Amino acid sequence: MAKEASKERTVLKAAIVPPVDAETRVHDDHHVSLRLWLRILSCTNQIENRVRQSLQARFNTTLPRFDLMAQLERAPEGLKMSELSQRMMVTGGNVTGITDGLEKEGLVVREVDTADRRVFRVKLTAEGQRQFQRMASKHEQWIVDLFGGLTQKQKKQLVDLLGELKAHISSSPNG
Repeated sequence: MAKEASKERTVLKAAIVPPVDAETRVHDDHHVSLRLWLRILSCTNQIENRVRQSLQARFNTTLPRFDLMAQLERAPEGLKMSELSQRMMVTGGNVTGITDGLEKEGLVVREVDTADRRVFRVKLTAEGQRQFQRMASKHEQWIVDLFGGLTQKQKKQLVDLLGELKAHISSSPNG
């Protein structure tokens, strides 16, 4: 009985206490730019976590595996390991580990680069393409659903505003 009561209290407490995220650190006296940054970060983290959970539950795969396959889907001629590392913004070791797993499952293949025989190009196999297409279709629907609380006009405004922010950041000197 005591265990059940403890479980009930834990469930009730979880229902009452809001989740902790990057935005919980902010106060009204913080600069609006800081509050905006933390709001963007919080939304990004929540969306990424939902996508991670959905990929695991639906396809028994991880977001890094999905991301690597997405890069390869956009490059039918394949990509060098170093190109994958740059595009995914992770270390070469991470890319190697993900590629090894996908290769064992027959989803990607490493081929010698015709221009430089010391280098391998990674490509999706036909089965890798089929699996990625299934995942990508669901992924798109998950994103559409997550943004479903906004009107088309609001989404367009947000895209435009974030585009302006991106352009400003890109053109600003580091500092």
